[in-house]
Amino acid sequence: MPDEWDVVVRRAGIVEVIEARIAIEVEAAALAAERRTPAELRAMRRALADRLAKRSTVEEHVDADWVFHRRVVEAAHNPILTELFDGFVPRNRQAMIEMLRIHGSYGGEADQELHARIVDLVAAGDGRAAAELSRDHLMAMKQLLG
Repeated sequence: MPDEWDVVVRRAGIVEVIEARIAIEVEAAALAAERRTPAELRAMRRALADRLAKRSTVEEHVDADWVFHRRVVEAAHNPILTELFDGFVPRNRQAMIEMLRIHGSYGGEADQELHARIVDLVAAGDGRAAAELSRDHLMAMKQLLG
C-alpha cells in the first residue's frame, strides 16, 4: 500500500495536494486547539519563529513552513492525520517551491501574521476559528493556482 500511495501522491497535481491538505490541516487545527500540550504550543511558536527567520531562499522557507504546519498537525494527537500529512512532503515541497517561484514572493509579513494568528487561536483553544483560518489560508493558495 505505501508504494501505491507514493505513486498517487506523485501523480497528483498541486491543486489536488492542496485540497487534501485542506481536509487534513483544517481538522488538525481544530483538534490541536483542544488537545495541544504546553510543550507542543512552544514547538509551534519555535517553528513560527524559524519560519520568519528562514526567508533567504524559497526552498529554505518552504521547509520551515512545512515544519510549522507539521507541528500543528502533531498537536492534534491523531497519528493518522500526521501520517497522511507526512505523505505529502515530497510532492508538496516541490510544488510549493514551483508555485512560489512563479508567484514571485513568499514569506511576507501578512503571511507570517496569518500563521501567528493560527498559533494564537490554537493556544486560546478556539478550534473553530483556527480551522476557519487554516481553511481560508489554504483556499487562498488554491485560488492562486487558478
